[in-house]
Amino acid sequence: MNSPELHRSYMAVALAQARLAAPIGEVPVGAVVVRDGAILSVAHNRRETGADPTAHAELLAMREAALAQGHWRLDGCTVYVTLEPCAMCAGAMVNARVSMCVYGAADPKGGFLGTLGDLSQHPALNHRFEVVPGVEAEECAALLRSFFQDLRRRR
Repeated sequence: MNSPELHRSYMAVALAQARLAAPIGEVPVGAVVVRDGAILSVAHNRRETGADPTAHAELLAMREAALAQGHWRLDGCTVYVTLEPCAMCAGAMVNARVSMCVYGAADPKGGFLGTLGDLSQHPALNHRFEVVPGVEAEECAALLRSFFQDLRRRR
């Protein structure tokens, strides 16, 4: 379903996850995977705490959703994430066959679902999916701005 109210409600869950990341030194990005109105998984960034460059919120949430379903295909699933996915995460969405990605803030330095490129509709790839940008964009962006301002002040 492509309802603005529904998108905002799931983005609120992703924002709650993002808020858990900042106090532990992680960039505050949160993600939620939903299928048929049910939340399959939630996650936030864990690159620092996990010493893992691939531990982006959306990848962690997709891994958990796949485990919850018992298979890797996430067709019929929507990924909600507070920041536009990077090329790695957008590529994983193609590989996982997600049906939709809804993101909050655009990422001018790394976003690959419309800003720097768009892997969701790339003609050379074997899967395409719908993208809904800008849901609660200002709140998502404000959380990131605040985190990086605090980080610069501490240095």
